[in-house]
Amino acid sequence: MATLKDFRDERIRKLNELRAEGIDPYPAHTNRNVKIEDILKSFDKYENQEVCAAGRITSIRSFGKLAFVVIEDDSASIQIFLKDAAAKFTKKLDTGDFLEASGTVGKTKTGEISIFCEQPRILTKALRPLPGRDGFTNKEERLRRRYVDMAVNKDVRERFIRRAKFWTATRQFLNDHGFIEINIPVLEHTTGGADANPFVTHMDALDQDFYLRISHELPLKRLIGGGYERVYDIGPRFRNEGMDEEHLPEHIAMESYAAYQDYQEGMDLYEEMIKYVCKETWGTLQFEHEGMKVDLDCKWPRITYADILKEKLNIDVFNPDIDQIKRILREHKMTFDENASTPRLLDYAWKIIRKESAGPYWLIHEPVELSPLAKLHAEDPRVTERFHPIIFGTEMGNGYSELNDPLDQLQRFETQQAMRDAGDDEAQMLDMDFVEMLEYGMPPTCGWGNSERNFWLFEGVSAREGVPFPPMRRD
Repeated sequence: MATLKDFRDERIRKLNELRAEGIDPYPAHTNRNVKIEDILKSFDKYENQEVCAAGRITSIRSFGKLAFVVIEDDSASIQIFLKDAAAKFTKKLDTGDFLEASGTVGKTKTGEISIFCEQPRILTKALRPLPGRDGFTNKEERLRRRYVDMAVNKDVRERFIRRAKFWTATRQFLNDHGFIEINIPVLEHTTGGADANPFVTHMDALDQDFYLRISHELPLKRLIGGGYERVYDIGPRFRNEGMDEEHLPEHIAMESYAAYQDYQEGMDLYEEMIKYVCKETWGTLQFEHEGMKVDLDCKWPRITYADILKEKLNIDVFNPDIDQIKRILREHKMTFDENASTPRLLDYAWKIIRKESAGPYWLIHEPVELSPLAKLHAEDPRVTERFHPIIFGTEMGNGYSELNDPLDQLQRFETQQAMRDAGDDEAQMLDMDFVEMLEYGMPPTCGWGNSERNFWLFEGVSAREGVPFPPMRRD
């Protein structure tokens, strides 16, 4: 059985033959003037016309003085008909090579649209053979060599086109609603805006440690304090935590902030945005994932945190029984720290309910202990004006009426810092510069954030399948 080395040696032999004949197997310039899809869709326009197409060779069939080569660009594939000297040239070609084909568009005797080419030109000589259309049989190898997975699997390529559409639609919606995209730093002295363990790096120029941001929140709210009324940023954030079907340590996220807007108005806006993005990306509002069916085409109910924990688990979030909560967590086989704080235990209990919720609905009014950056509810100071869309058993976003009382914010930061000092690595850091910004004044504001986890879930894939190059242990 031929080995990879045998295939590679044979291709290198052909490469050397090409060079010996004065042919550059890696030219910089191409003469392509048409996409293959255009030829196929507008055959009447291109029939009997001279064109120059280019793409990767997916198959070669040689019959002496005749040869048929199929090339594929990112739009479609087409057959190249060659004869005599042009057919003989195919002996120096292999599947995976990139070929330029100049010739006349027509149909073969079997009626297949083809380019009748007299002078094929090699653009890239591939030294390794691509696997078959099924790609690698080993999932880890497929993810590690994702460029090969994309090259042979059109479905994978199209997935990341939809991923691009997802963020394009997000930008379009926000831009259409008066938001300005302003990029903010990835490296921060003090990181915050979420409960997460940060990555730490060192900046040689300042000889200080910095954190890779876990959230876009605090710098964007500084912009609101600086006079902007509607801002957002889309970019990577980093959380030094485990990987699972819905989480990656590095992922793309968006956060937006609107001055003079509260959480009720925010829910209306972002429900509209999620529907718009889904329609633009997938062309539908009906989805199914892991046995859960969701129809977004309705007015989403709004359910309070206290009500749903009382209804589903009989937990009183305002007078929590720690032993009861731990017993419930054990019954549901939840992994948790026996010494975890009460807010953290409540969060674990909520996750039991969340995982079984198809949605869509809005979870609102989380207790103040769970929302260190959200404004207190005007009528019930025990809870905050926070909202999450619950879809497919997960929180597909996070928003709230932003806390803009500097003294209240300082007190909550101090509580979070105390939790952090007690060993809770995910508790938020005390950020005195942010408190100082609030003391200069920030108007009433509604904030919102969501990550590409929304894309993964609506697309129906895992986190690692949902990004082009997932993090892998070094090979």
